[in-house]
Amino acid sequence: MRTATSGSRTRRVGTAIAASAAAATAVLAAAPAASASPIIYPASLQDGFYDAPADIADRQPGDVLAARPVPAPFGFIDTDAVQLKFRSTNSEGKPISAVTTVFSPRNAAPGRPLLSYQHIINALGLGCAPSTAMYTDDPKLAIREAPGLNVAIQKGWSVAVPDHLGPTSAYGAAKVGGQITLDGIRAVQRHAALGLAASPVGMAGYSGGGMATAMAAAIAPTYAPELKLAGSAYGGAPMNIDKMAKALGEVRHPAFGLAMAAALGLEREYPDRMPITSQLNAAGQELRDRIANACTNEIMLYGVGRSIADVADPAIGRALLDSPPVQAVLAENSVEDVASVPNAPVYEWHSGTDPLIPVDSITNTMRRYCDAGVPVQSEVVSSPEHLSAAAIGLPGALKFLEDRFAGIAPTSNC
Repeated sequence: MRTATSGSRTRRVGTAIAASAAAATAVLAAAPAASASPIIYPASLQDGFYDAPADIADRQPGDVLAARPVPAPFGFIDTDAVQLKFRSTNSEGKPISAVTTVFSPRNAAPGRPLLSYQHIINALGLGCAPSTAMYTDDPKLAIREAPGLNVAIQKGWSVAVPDHLGPTSAYGAAKVGGQITLDGIRAVQRHAALGLAASPVGMAGYSGGGMATAMAAAIAPTYAPELKLAGSAYGGAPMNIDKMAKALGEVRHPAFGLAMAAALGLEREYPDRMPITSQLNAAGQELRDRIANACTNEIMLYGVGRSIADVADPAIGRALLDSPPVQAVLAENSVEDVASVPNAPVYEWHSGTDPLIPVDSITNTMRRYCDAGVPVQSEVVSSPEHLSAAAIGLPGALKFLEDRFAGIAPTSNC
C-alpha cells in the first residue's frame, strides 16, 4: 500500500515532469538585464563516438555515421544492443549528429517489428541522455525502463531509444525531438546488420517522451514521407507549451527548476529568437550555472519553490511572451499548432482531470486529426493526476501497437 508520504512524492514528481513542458515560456516572462553572459551549452562527453564528423553537411538525414555494439544494460534479458550515430537536423535546419540505442531479441529474425520509444529526459546535461544514463552506476541517473522495454523485446520486437534532445540537450524543444526520432528510425532501418529495413514501425512515449512522439507523428508526412509508420501511441503529451506557460509559469512552483531548464534548452535551439540568458539577474545566472549540465534531481533541487521574479525582472514578461518571435518559437514546438497531421493511426490517452497539461489542446488536436481522416483512438483514463495515468494507459497502448504490427485494421472513436 502506498503511504501518504510516497503518494505526495509521486505527485510532486508528476508535477515536475509536466511543468517542464511549459519550461521555455515560464522564464520568458523576464525583462532584459545588463548581463552579456553567453549561452551555456552542455559539456561534451569524453567519448569520440558522439562527435559529429567534418563532412556531416554532405550526409543525408538518417544516414548512419557510426555504429558500435554495446552490452545490454542491467535488467535486459537475452538482448543484443547496438548504438548508432546518425545525421539529423536541428530546429533551424542545420545538420547535427544524434544517437539511438537499439535493443533486439537475441538471434532475432529479420523483418521483426521496430518500436521507437521516446523516453522522458528532464535534463540539460548530455550524461543524462538514455545512451549514457542506461549504463551509469549512479543511482540518481539510472533509467529504470528495463521491465517495460523487456515486455516489447520478449514479444520479438526491436526497440530503439533515441537521445531525442540532441547534441545540445535542448530540453523543451519538441521540434528537434520529433526530427531526431524520425531520423533515428531511418538510421535503424538503413543499418543492414539489424535486418529491419522492411519492418513495420511504431512510436511510443509518455509526457515529455509523448510530446516528442506526437511531434514526430505530426511532421512525418512532411519531414520523412518515405517512412511507412504503422502507428504511434502516446499519453499525457503536452500539446501546447504556450498555454501551459500561462497556466503554470507565472507563480512559484516546486518544479521551477525544470521550467528554467527547458527555457535554457529552447534558447540553445533558438539562440537568436529566445533571449533567456541576457535577461537573467545574478540569482538567475547562478541557477543557470548550477543546472547547465544537470539531470532531473539537481535541477529540481536547485530550482524548487522559485519563480520568474527570483531570476529576472518580470515587468515586461507578458509583452515578451506575446511577441511575434517568441510566439513563433512556441508554435513550432506545440503539436496543436503544427499544420500537418499524422499519416498513420494514433492511440492517445490522458487523464481528463490532469492538472498539469492543457487537456483542451489534446481534444482540439485529436478532433482536427479526426476531421482530416486520421484513425484516432483517444482514451480518457480514470486518474486524478498526471503520473499514474501513464501506467493505466500502457496496456491499451501495447495492444494498439500489437494490432498495428499484425496488420489488423485500426478502430477509431472519433
